[in-house]
Amino acid sequence: MERSRRSLDVGRVLDAAEAASPVDAVGAVAHELGLAFGAAAVSFLITDLSGRALVRLAHVPLRKVQTGSHRPMIPGERREDEESATVLPFDGGPEEQAVRTQSVQVLPPDPAERRAGCTGSWRVLAPVTERGESIGLLELCLPDEPDQEMAAEIAQVAHLLAFVVIANRRHTDLFEWGQRSRAFSLSAEIQQRLLPEARTCEAAAFTLAGWLEPAASIGGDTFDYSLERDLLHLSLTDAMGHGVNAALTASTCMGGLRGARRRGASLTDQAVDTNIALTEQAVSRAGDDFVTGLIGRVDLRTGSLEIVNAGHVMPYLLRGSALTTLDLRVDLPLGMFRDSTYSSTGLALEPGDRVVFVTDGMLERNVADIDVPGAITDTADLHPREVVRGLADRALAAAGHALEDDATVMCLDWHGMHDESRNSTSGADPERASDPLY
Repeated sequence: MERSRRSLDVGRVLDAAEAASPVDAVGAVAHELGLAFGAAAVSFLITDLSGRALVRLAHVPLRKVQTGSHRPMIPGERREDEESATVLPFDGGPEEQAVRTQSVQVLPPDPAERRAGCTGSWRVLAPVTERGESIGLLELCLPDEPDQEMAAEIAQVAHLLAFVVIANRRHTDLFEWGQRSRAFSLSAEIQQRLLPEARTCEAAAFTLAGWLEPAASIGGDTFDYSLERDLLHLSLTDAMGHGVNAALTASTCMGGLRGARRRGASLTDQAVDTNIALTEQAVSRAGDDFVTGLIGRVDLRTGSLEIVNAGHVMPYLLRGSALTTLDLRVDLPLGMFRDSTYSSTGLALEPGDRVVFVTDGMLERNVADIDVPGAITDTADLHPREVVRGLADRALAAAGHALEDDATVMCLDWHGMHDESRNSTSGADPERASDPLY
């Protein structure tokens, strides 16, 4: 069916984003997209920080409607001033399928849909993704079924929206507020700032994803990664203790590791420098500020993985159908003794290998019912983004949703194609995405 619609002008879209306030940028872009595609309604659904829901962000002006009352609240909605955030839990439906498979979902009109602009409309859900990091979904309500060309164009503009969100969230708390369906303690606030901004990264040679499931009283876990031209740096650490003290210890540890890494220090020197920083902090605080951890880096040209193990639980290696734990030399935790020395263990990765790093929160007594090796094997076909969330979900369920310690997971898939271009469609590699839920 022929449609009369305005052609999409990318320059106009970017101009609209830049002209608007950071809190209005996504709305301004959504307006332009709605005009270009002839949509009756456009929404941006951001991923909830729990990883188990999407959140529909909306601007709800405080002016009164003709009835003399504000628009009534709907289930799952919360408001702050003129901002509205409605949580849509994952339930295996098309929204979750779009995120899981990183593919556009085209849905016929639903008689039960009563949302303004969507009644009797075709609904299109397009992943808003950047380098495999799921930022959310773009939802458009269209008067007619889109053809393949239009669906592909919508997928591209959803990818463009990812950069608009990334650029503008630096200037406002709106997106962070929308993503938080539960309150954060002070220690959790500190801990969140220590994590990388993107929890997932896809490159030609690897896919990496991390997830932290916080305990009620923060246990001081962190994970981190950074990419150079030919090196991937990564770490997973667990500060002893709970609450703000553990968060401050984790902050010192992460600052030490990042500072040494950014100075170009070797892997072992990163551990040594961080150990000294932590021991000095322990002296000044008259406490025991020590951290267990795995500090590693991958040479992307050769697939050589080098790891320093500072008193931490061993990572797992899934090679084909065989799951083993890595045999690493174990040194003392960071921050125990100023003169501690550290060494590394090397491993030659093979294409198809998966390395899974965990903290002891995945192995504590109150999550004893979780079979971590079995869970890693069971999720072998899933994208690392789905693996880490799935393992954290199992730990949370085993603990009765009352973790005694943080449960943190990092998953590294090695593809061994550093000298090739990454296969990407609208921000994600479709061949690496998880299969649909059935």
